[in-house]
Amino acid sequence: MDLQYNLAGIDVHKRMLAVVVTNARDTELQFECRRFGTAISELRHLLTWLQDRAVQEVVMESTAQYWRPVWLALEGHCRLHLAQARSNRGPRGRKTDFRDAQRAVSRLLSGDLILSYVPEPEQRCWRTLTRTKYQLTRDRIRLQSQLESLLEECQIKLSSVVSDLLGASGRRMLRALAEAKRIRRSWLSWAINVYVPAMPN
Repeated sequence: MDLQYNLAGIDVHKRMLAVVVTNARDTELQFECRRFGTAISELRHLLTWLQDRAVQEVVMESTAQYWRPVWLALEGHCRLHLAQARSNRGPRGRKTDFRDAQRAVSRLLSGDLILSYVPEPEQRCWRTLTRTKYQLTRDRIRLQSQLESLLEECQIKLSSVVSDLLGASGRRMLRALAEAKRIRRSWLSWAINVYVPAMPN
């Protein structure tokens, strides 16, 4: 197996990856090119293909979020770089998938590529956790405001009795209101059936 290759470039798309590998020690870079899909099985094939070529570093470019699964599949197996799309922009009319990947490799080696910061896995988990907690808090506040507005339209002033409509006491009161409404509907239906005579044909 030829082990001269040690640097790869990936142009990431929604359904396709354009991958190039080269020997970073060569003065004139020669690229081997191959296309992969973005399914999990294809990402495993990509990892095996890169490992067979002793790739130590990978630079990828993506203008959307499609780089994330590729990053996760390769993380821990080689050093990864995420290029900002603007810093890897090619001349007008000369944009192709493999050429973009080759350009990313060349600019990474020359130091002209602007890289995006991607936190370590543990830091990403903490970010996700804190952002999820913040989003859930905002959703809870919005839901409480909508409930208060709805109750105000029905001329029910629960907010003057409990400070938190979604707390234990508030939920009990809301449940009692819903149950009372259901009971009233059942009683009204029974009364109509008993006291209202059937209409003649």
